[in-house]
Amino acid sequence: MPIIKLQVIVGFILTDEPCTIENVPDISDVHAFLELLKGFGSKIQFKNNTVHIHTEKITSSEPNKELVKQMRASILLLGPLLARHGNIHMFFPGGCVLGKRSVHAHTHALEALGATIRETKNGLEAQTKGLKGAKVIMAEASVTATENALMAAVTAKGKTEIHWAAMEPHVQDLCHFLNAMGAKIEGIGSPTLIINGVPSLHGTSYRVTSDYLVTGTLALAALLTRGEVTLTDVQPDHLDSFWEKLEEVGARFKLEKDKVHLKPLPKGKLFKAIESLKTAVFPGFATDLQAPFTVLLTQAEGESRIFETLFEGRLNYLLELEKMGAKIKLHNEQQATLYGPSRLKGTMITSCDIRAGAGMVLAALVAEGQTEINDIRYIDRGYEKLDETLRGLGAKIERVE
Repeated sequence: MPIIKLQVIVGFILTDEPCTIENVPDISDVHAFLELLKGFGSKIQFKNNTVHIHTEKITSSEPNKELVKQMRASILLLGPLLARHGNIHMFFPGGCVLGKRSVHAHTHALEALGATIRETKNGLEAQTKGLKGAKVIMAEASVTATENALMAAVTAKGKTEIHWAAMEPHVQDLCHFLNAMGAKIEGIGSPTLIINGVPSLHGTSYRVTSDYLVTGTLALAALLTRGEVTLTDVQPDHLDSFWEKLEEVGARFKLEKDKVHLKPLPKGKLFKAIESLKTAVFPGFATDLQAPFTVLLTQAEGESRIFETLFEGRLNYLLELEKMGAKIKLHNEQQATLYGPSRLKGTMITSCDIRAGAGMVLAALVAEGQTEINDIRYIDRGYEKLDETLRGLGAKIERVE
């Protein structure tokens, strides 16, 4: 779910003035989302990881059905379109198959702000005669639901309190972006956000932070292949739980303000198994790094236990790792035990979702022989030219059309 930049992009339609955003990844979900915004009348230019956008007037309240069905992140249209246009009719969003993913957290928050929302057979019909500030108790600490509530609240009349808000770095990034447009948001990075509504937002130029999920994935790639790599222009403090787990397995790395230096284990030494890898909402261990980290655990000595607490179907990729020779016991949809180290062998495997796809690439890097990965469209949704990045670090990887 590469939502780390999409929430800022959709925030553009809250203003009728031109905006610029830098450091945007050139990934398929970004291109699809920009096409969605063009359908609302946005004029867009995307070049060299910079987006220029101007939505002088909203010309439609119905986003493109096929694009909406491709991306879970399309749910982010609800809040800003209600705030600026007053209504939206959209199909239920698609995206990665990760178990049951209700829209209740979104509708609950927006209804608290004064929206009227009706679920139809295939989607949502939402409208408002004017959003008003309110005390919003989130139904869950959902990232996208928090972002929808934020974008609806910034121009709502009066004061809004959002309790049990998601605290992920991309939520914080959205808050800073909206404040740069003239919003008044306090409590950024905490579970309680205070928003004092303003009449309108203005245009701005903004540079989004680097994707901490990509940082984590590349760090794991370096460690798995016993390479010495320095990652620059990153925010290590977004990954505190991740670094703690790497320390547990015995990885060698050094953190600086905006870079990470990774060193290989001494020759003949193995990673150590860990008692539990349990995903949680931020600042806990990110569910989106669970699959890549699990690949590392296949190379660790001993038994490691995985607990996926957020999505029911997120361990489906373990069947692909078993094809490669990983020793795994799947207890249920959310728990598994790994017995390492496993000698992985190249074979034909499939990407189940964005992060599982990245995990398959990491597994292929350490496997003996050649591995062919299908459905790489998932990988392209969340990683900008991952094959080129890894090839630049010495990996033998090529894209086959």
